[in-house]
Amino acid sequence: MKYILPTILLFFLFTVSCKSIKQITLTTPPEEASLAYLDTYTIPNNFQFNKSTVGGLSSIDYDVKKDRFYFISDDRSAINPARFYSATIAINNNKIDTVVFTNCTFLLDNKGKTYPSSKTDPTQTPDPESMRYHPGTNQLVWSSEGERSIRPKESILINPGVYFIDTNGVWKDSLEMPINLYMRLTEKGPRQNGVLEGMSYADQYRLLMLNLEEPLYEDGPRADLQPNKAMIRFFAFDTKSKKCIKQYAYELDPVAHQPNPSNGFIVNGVPEFLWIGNNQLLVLERSFSTGRLPCTIKIYLADYGAASDVTNIATLKDTALYQPMKKTLLMNMDQLGIFTDNIEGISLGPLLPNGNRSVLLVADNNFSPLQRSQIILMGLKTK
Repeated sequence: MKYILPTILLFFLFTVSCKSIKQITLTTPPEEASLAYLDTYTIPNNFQFNKSTVGGLSSIDYDVKKDRFYFISDDRSAINPARFYSATIAINNNKIDTVVFTNCTFLLDNKGKTYPSSKTDPTQTPDPESMRYHPGTNQLVWSSEGERSIRPKESILINPGVYFIDTNGVWKDSLEMPINLYMRLTEKGPRQNGVLEGMSYADQYRLLMLNLEEPLYEDGPRADLQPNKAMIRFFAFDTKSKKCIKQYAYELDPVAHQPNPSNGFIVNGVPEFLWIGNNQLLVLERSFSTGRLPCTIKIYLADYGAASDVTNIATLKDTALYQPMKKTLLMNMDQLGIFTDNIEGISLGPLLPNGNRSVLLVADNNFSPLQRSQIILMGLKTK
């Protein structure tokens, strides 16, 4: 989503063998683990790499075997063609020593072409938001929010999409979107700029889970300053059939701060999450209010084990019809005393010298000189 903008308890590792790639979960109970803030690294504004402007970094994911990070940019081919970056991050003495970008790769469509800007062809312009790496297939998967621009003379509707590519950006396959993710002229389906934001592999790569950032029109209101049962949906796709097999409801927190002026823009939504095993997710909520430069970032532990499958529930307004995910607050980053910009990505990183797992967050600067492309380093501690 385009505006300014966890503490983690659990994590999964990638274990490589000749036969299979598995997601391994930490056995430490959530109440016996915590996340400690270590450092913030800021990529210089307007940083140039391979004739591209580095910015709009909306996701981060880690290839353990190659010690390589992937970042997707949400540039809609306006500055440079839609793209992702590869980088190495050197961590010394619990600090980020250097971030070295090693490659800039253009995303290619199913015809092998780069994506056009909205000025060239607004009907084919993507809105990249999330990207994950699969070590078993050596492929990446990325999501696009699509577009819902309603105008008196000419409206633009582009359905959200999820695309599998190789590490050279070459298109391989896509997911089949459920009908409630189709963009519409009427106020039904996804809201503009509040669609597919987060993504994570789950259940030993048998599932690919995605989430809406904000509620569907039919599911109820956007988050407000007071609790209002703002419900978003999480989608679980079977990675073999490429079809959605389950949907779950998740209740958003209210917006964290009053706007200034009082009628200014406010929002709270979910920009990213991470599967950690045992039907549990680390869910990042990001709240922004006009007049307050930092974003409020909260990390929740969400459990969908007892949650209802709401696939066949047309509207989430009647909460008596279903059970949403259970959520438990792990951390409010407002309490860390650091500046938090538009944080949109979260990933595991390498082991720290003390044996704890590193966790990295990334902030999208929206290509604005007033914002920061932050990489935030944390360490997972177990008691």
